[in-house]
Amino acid sequence: MRGIVAAAIVLVAFIGGTAPAMAQEAPAPQPVCKNSESRLGELSGLVSDGDHLYALNDGGTKTQVFVLGRDCKVQKVISAATDPYDPEDLARTADGTFWLSDTGDNRKKRDTVALISLTPQGKATLHRLTYPDGQHDVEALIMDRSGTPYLITKDVFGDAKVYRPTGPLASPGPTPLESVGSLQIKETSTPGGPVGSIGSMTVTGAASMADGSVVALRTYTDAYLYAVTDGDLKSALQREPVRVPLPNEKQGEAIAFDPDGTLLSGGEGVGEQIRAVKGAAALAVDAAKSEGSTPGGTSAAGGSGQGSDFPYVQAGIAAVVVIGGLLLVGRLRKRRA
Repeated sequence: MRGIVAAAIVLVAFIGGTAPAMAQEAPAPQPVCKNSESRLGELSGLVSDGDHLYALNDGGTKTQVFVLGRDCKVQKVISAATDPYDPEDLARTADGTFWLSDTGDNRKKRDTVALISLTPQGKATLHRLTYPDGQHDVEALIMDRSGTPYLITKDVFGDAKVYRPTGPLASPGPTPLESVGSLQIKETSTPGGPVGSIGSMTVTGAASMADGSVVALRTYTDAYLYAVTDGDLKSALQREPVRVPLPNEKQGEAIAFDPDGTLLSGGEGVGEQIRAVKGAAALAVDAAKSEGSTPGGTSAAGGSGQGSDFPYVQAGIAAVVVIGGLLLVGRLRKRRA
């Protein structure tokens, strides 16, 4: 009897808790090049086409994307006169347009945030956005396969919220955003970052494969990779992700994919390295195949969408009923004895 009750209690604890991110053997990050460019002292956003790196510096008074060779040397700068408030992340859509996530808001005082689209020819367009529930600090942007942007908040205790526009982006807008889920990110022991273990729970950047098949979120210390089925990014973020440690980056904020699935990462500071994890995207695809095509529930960096907790509630109620019944049977046996 005691063994059965103990097992039931463990079941309840499992249901109510948060499972760790899927464990996969990821190669250690290897150096690609060293960022010695003084204009990129606060590297925050990164995109790759395999031949070039496209980099965004945090801050500034005009819209700029730096085009780098694989040696980290600046080859040219794509710029426009649009003055951003606090750009934090960079994405690129299939038509070659760059998207700057002007969504930083450390003091939570902005009435609107913005996305800035920038063509390779230097034409910028401003798209203002509003949240449905107050201000948020956001450093992570994902553009899905259809070109819909997703913003993921930077919350110090791991409760990252996910937003997307309610309709097509207006210029200058604002276009309302809607909440489409959240991510519970647990503390890890990966060293690095400027704020200790709290940094392992705060989302500082995001990236997507060019075909949208795999996306990544990063904290100061780790990357979390999600396979995307049929372009459904919202559901993909409810999967149990693959965690790839990115140790010993002083302030890791930039992340990107090469076309072959190599994961690239980098952080703020002149002299810091951009590093690569070979085969990272394949780890997420293989993990999704092993667990089936149906996304899972909340995980260490997994998501919870509307209604996704219902199966857990049902299981929790069932477990409580089992425990209650076992305890009642135990009491009846004692009375008969």
